[in-house]
Order: sequence, then structure tokens, then C-alpha cells
Amino acid sequence: MFILSNFLLATASVLSMVLTIYMWIVIARALLSWVNPDPYNPIVRFLYSATEPLLYRVRRSMPFSTGGIDFSPLLVLIAIYFLQGFLVTSLRDLALSIR
Repeated sequence: MFILSNFLLATASVLSMVLTIYMWIVIARALLSWVNPDPYNPIVRFLYSATEPLLYRVRRSMPFSTGGIDFSPLLVLIAIYFLQGFLVTSLRDLALSIR
């Protein structure tokens, strides 16, 4: 059973790292929305292509109009914090209880 436990611990660690990296990408995208960046910059293009599919779905599913303020990055960040607090912690606890 220690193999399954180690696998779950590794999965939790990788998931936590991926969620943290994506959180910083969303924060950088939100900060870029405050300025007028060069749309042909490769970093700006990467940030937009990495975040726009998820932010578009969140914007489309929001039931209210915000009057020009985009709250979709905030909702995505809240979802990331929830996943880190619930899913990653649950995987770690499950792995430790299997041992």
C-alpha cells in the first residue's frame, strides 16, 4: 500500500504546484489588463492564450453584469484556493491514512 500512498502524495504535490503556477499566471493576466500591453509580445500572448479559455467560460456563466469590471480572475483565484484547500489536502490526508 505504500506505493499507492506515495503515488497520491506525489499527485497532490504536482497538483498543488500546477495550481500555484496557474494562480500566478492569472494574477499576471489581471495586472496586464490595467495597462495597454503590446499584443504581439510573446509573454502577453502566452498569458492571454493560457487564461482566456477559462476566463471566457467564467465570464459567460456569470449571471450578472458588472458594469465594465471583470471579476472573472477573482472567481478563478477563489476556485484555485478552494481546490488547493480541499482537493490537495484531501489527497494528502488520504495518502497518509493508507500508510
